[in-house]
Amino acid sequence: MKLSIVIPAHNEEGSIRETVTTLHAKLISEKIDHEIVVVNDHSKDNTDAVVKQLATEIASLSYYSNTGPNGFGYAVRYGLDRFNGDCVALMMADLSDSPDDLVKFYNKMLEGYDCVFGTRWSKGGKVIDYPPLKKIINRIANWIVKVTFRLKYNDITNAFKLYKRETIEGLKPFLAPHFNLTLEIPLKAIVRGYSYAIVPNSWTNRKQGISKLKIKEMGSRYFFILLYCLIEKYFSSGDFKKKL
Repeated sequence: MKLSIVIPAHNEEGSIRETVTTLHAKLISEKIDHEIVVVNDHSKDNTDAVVKQLATEIASLSYYSNTGPNGFGYAVRYGLDRFNGDCVALMMADLSDSPDDLVKFYNKMLEGYDCVFGTRWSKGGKVIDYPPLKKIINRIANWIVKVTFRLKYNDITNAFKLYKRETIEGLKPFLAPHFNLTLEIPLKAIVRGYSYAIVPNSWTNRKQGISKLKIKEMGSRYFFILLYCLIEKYFSSGDFKKKL
């Protein structure tokens, strides 16, 4: 099973090289056939030049520039329309997600699951240098989703997840243009009946650059996706369910 990894990058000149080379080295050591897809999302720094140089050094690196509107969701969607693997993971450009955890996700998917979801807040998961305010908002938001959809899963907004190609195709078209895409994809997968496993993972705060997530801007956008998926769950009559 070939593994693709989609990494959106907006002004990540300080971290993208370490992220890509560390990830590539781990997958080579594990002998996992892979493709690393970096999508430059209208960066105004030196990200473009850094990734272009990386592409001459790493044969499994595919590099694109998002030609559509700027935004995390748009950049991820650009990559999801172009990856060529049998499954695809979403990872951040700042190395906050661990390549070791990606290997665990991949091996878990080989057991037959349609999706593998990470959790930082259950036994075996951990966070390093997580901003206190962000943590409070994160736990409240995940609790709301958990109660609303009657889930046992407690980290739905965690972007770090792995999906089979056919799962991604079964969830299209995507609506979310920003970080709310991290809620739309897994919620649609759950509502539409795709199987998933939950695996503890770690998260480490970025060493360079600044976070692109603007909390003040995201509340209404997350609520829109939550409401959309809730309507589909109860009023679509199973029209979008996974075909068995």
